[in-house]
Amino acid sequence: MNRLFVVNKPIFRTSNSYMGYVKRKYGTKKVGFSGTLDPFATGCLIVATGQYTKLFQYLNKTPKSYKATLWLGANSPSLDIEKIDSIKEVKPFSQQYIKEVLSSFLGELTYFPPKFCAKKINGKRAYELARLGEEVALKTITSTIYTIKLLNYNHPFVHFEATVSEGTYIRSLGALIADKLETDGTLSSLHRIHEGAFYYENEKAINPFTHLAIPNNTYLGDENYLELGKKLSIAYFKNQNEGIYLIETSNFFSIIEIKEEEVSYRFNRIPKFEES
Repeated sequence: MNRLFVVNKPIFRTSNSYMGYVKRKYGTKKVGFSGTLDPFATGCLIVATGQYTKLFQYLNKTPKSYKATLWLGANSPSLDIEKIDSIKEVKPFSQQYIKEVLSSFLGELTYFPPKFCAKKINGKRAYELARLGEEVALKTITSTIYTIKLLNYNHPFVHFEATVSEGTYIRSLGALIADKLETDGTLSSLHRIHEGAFYYENEKAINPFTHLAIPNNTYLGDENYLELGKKLSIAYFKNQNEGIYLIETSNFFSIIEIKEEEVSYRFNRIPKFEES
């Protein structure tokens, strides 16, 4: 079965373990997901089965939007509620000042990812090293904060919504907001609303070929050559510029790359989407 859809990941489940539910529900063994959500986070998680799992890297998944709650005065090395080690009383701020602080993060933002994250250091996940108490040396990353707004301020909880570029760590954004307020702070809730045009719609099947971030191209030769995976000549493509392209034949889709006037397959014979 080849299917692409969005699940609503529940709280306190890892994204990976939740795939057990998907396998049982849809009776399939080959399942994958894109954009890991932390165990305490909920919301939009893009899932695919069968050959559609090959398409994750080509999907248009940006920008992403989140709703989050920042708990002022709480401290956690994981920057979420899983490892809170202290809670301090914090004097309330004015709502206007909270709005000003949030707005100050608009635009490009360079920061360190959380130590408890899935990035690899010498072949090991950062969170594995952090849990063992080992030193975690991560490089800075740059994200773009497209919009950020205050939803509600009920001291000590700041509820906000942010639209950001792919790869942004909202836990780190929460910590930076707390730093600017000169207090401890950690996220007590996090909900992903969408990734690009992917929203949770009761696990409705989605046509992946209308959500790809790569352009279409046309193969002008005998499409049997393409479907059989034979060597292709650049002369038979309508667009001969270098790049990665989606090619449609009568029965399948393929993804090819044109580089230095040579054509290579990224993926071939991907079944077309069928309305379920």
